[in-house]
Parts: sequence; C-alpha cells; structure tokens
Amino acid sequence: MATPAKSIIEFRGVVKRFGSTAAVDDVSFSVSAGETVSLLGPSGCGKTTTLRLISGFEDPDAGIIEIAGESVVGRRPYERNVGLLFQHYALFPHMTVAENVAYGLKHRRWPKSEIAGRVGEMLRLVRLQGFEPRRPGQLSGGQQQRVALARVLATRPQLVLLDEPLSALDAKLREELRLELKQILTSVGSTSIVVTHDQDEAMSLADRIFVMNRGRIEQVGTPDEIYARPTTAFVAGFIGRTNWFHGRLEPSAAASSARLITGTGTVLLVRPPDAAAARRWGACIRPERLRLTPPEALGLNGENSLPGRVVDIVNMGPQLHYVVETGEGRLMAIEPNRQEQPIAKGDPVTLRFRPEDTVTLPQPES
Repeated sequence: MATPAKSIIEFRGVVKRFGSTAAVDDVSFSVSAGETVSLLGPSGCGKTTTLRLISGFEDPDAGIIEIAGESVVGRRPYERNVGLLFQHYALFPHMTVAENVAYGLKHRRWPKSEIAGRVGEMLRLVRLQGFEPRRPGQLSGGQQQRVALARVLATRPQLVLLDEPLSALDAKLREELRLELKQILTSVGSTSIVVTHDQDEAMSLADRIFVMNRGRIEQVGTPDEIYARPTTAFVAGFIGRTNWFHGRLEPSAAASSARLITGTGTVLLVRPPDAAAARRWGACIRPERLRLTPPEALGLNGENSLPGRVVDIVNMGPQLHYVVETGEGRLMAIEPNRQEQPIAKGDPVTLRFRPEDTVTLPQPES
C-alpha cells in the first residue's frame, strides 16, 4: 500500500472577518507535499485573504492553520518557512539580479561561501544565467517574473505562495510562461498554492483546484473533474463557457437519463442529477460537446436535437465559435477551424448532443 503524502498545509475551520463580513468563512483544506493547488474564484471570494492568512499577513479570528504539522497562528511572516511571489514581483530596483536572488539567503544568514553557488543554481533553473549584473529596469516583464521566482525558491521554503503570478504580463507572454512555471515548480518538488481569478491559469498550473465563492470553498477537484463534473451552478458557470437549459425535471424510461421540460415545452434528455431534490433545475453542456449538423438531421440513439440558425461565427484561430439562435435562446458551439467551412453565418443547422454530455444541477432560488 502506498504511503499517504505528508500534509504541508492544514486549514481547519478557519474564519477571518472584516467588520460584519466573513472574508473566509469556516474554510478547511489540506495540501500534500509536492502538490500544486490553485485557489480560484472571482474578486472578493476570499482567496487572497486565505493566502495572507497562510503567509502571516493576517491572523484568523477562529480555526487552526498548520504548516508541516506545526501551528503558525500568531507567528509573524518571517517566522514561517514560506516563500511568497507577489503579483508585481516586488524586486528591489537598486539591486542587481544576483543581489535580488541572494536577498533572502543573506537574511537567513547563509554562509557567504554558499550564497553565490545557490544564486547561480537558481538563475540556471529559470534560464537567466549571465543576467547577474543587470537591474530589474533592464529586464522584460517575463524576465522579472523569473527573477522573483528564483528569489522565492532560493531559500528552499516549505511552501511557495504565488499571488496572481502571471497577471502583470501580456496575454501572449502569460500563455508562454504558464508551462514554464509549472515545469519549474515540478522540477524542484515545490509545494505550491497559486491564487488566481484566471481559469486557464488554474487549469494549466494546478494538480487540484479549490473553487471559492463568498468566503467558502464550493468544490475541490482536479482540473478535469472541475471542468467536466461541476457540483454547483456557480462552479459550472465560472469555469469556462457553458450553455444552460432550465426547466422541470421528470424521470425518463431509461435510468441513464432524465427528462428536462423547458419553459418553452421542449423535452430534453439529460444526465440524472446527483442531488436528491430541488425546486429549480438546470442542465449545462460545454460548447465543444454540441455538434453542428445539417438542418434535417435528427438525434440518434437517444440524442437531443435542436433546430436553429447561425447568427455569428467568431474565428479564434484553431477553433471557430458558432453562435446559434434556437427556441431555447442563443447557444454556443465550438468546432475545429478547418480550411473549408461548410457552415456560414445565416445557415439553418441542427444542434445535437448526448444526455451523458450534460450536467444537471439544482439552481439557486431567484
């Protein structure tokens, strides 16, 4: 039997209030050694406050916070073996690259004979060897980000915290550095927590995602689980694009599906819900699971079919996003961008999808 991974960070019943608002509301989770997790959610959901509680810039009003099995409640930031990569890197402009990377080592009283070697090792890791004499103002945004990461990793922290690590970069550079950042964290065996509001960033960096909303964790899972099987309407709507059908739920003849009767009277076969009961239901389906077919095509083998008309086509490079007007409103379908497209704006089409490609969830009361 495999030995369970050691837990590096433990949150148990943690609460943090600002006045009457619970920024973190009875949150519990653990992060194992070598794992990268993402705290993902919209502004004001509590993810940054959670990071500040771990790093020691905030104290909890209730609950337990442990790092490597020891309580850190009441300890100051410098008393925790935690590395923090700030959103805007916080490099010292008057210091060289080498001096920035060495800063934490000097404050931890590393032997002078070892500091130069460790600085060189870190700069090789982030592919900036030869940049030692430069200052931050002489570097690009991506190079500054790598220097800041080298400085964080140099002291071998038990836990690395990354606060919106790529948000200060332009879109193209951000996409390029996602993979590089993941490879660096994996190569050093780092235990990391990434705070972000960017779903793509969370999906590409994290082994597990903690989706936060209104101070609580709504769902924990791998990127695949969060995307394919959201457990709440909020998670389904926040992670990626999705199409919704709302209505009344009834049993169907087959145990593998249920009948959703929409407000317009359309009957759709959907995946049965996991929840036992709810007053309002919605079934969601990702755009890439909708198939565009000629208008006369009908659903086969229990498939659903909805007639519609293409009202817009958005070219996203490798993909085409089709906006289709149907009796259930406007839906989006995504297909690969081939050189010759038989479907044009204004064409009638049929949207087809399988019940197992939907997720049926209770809807919040209006």
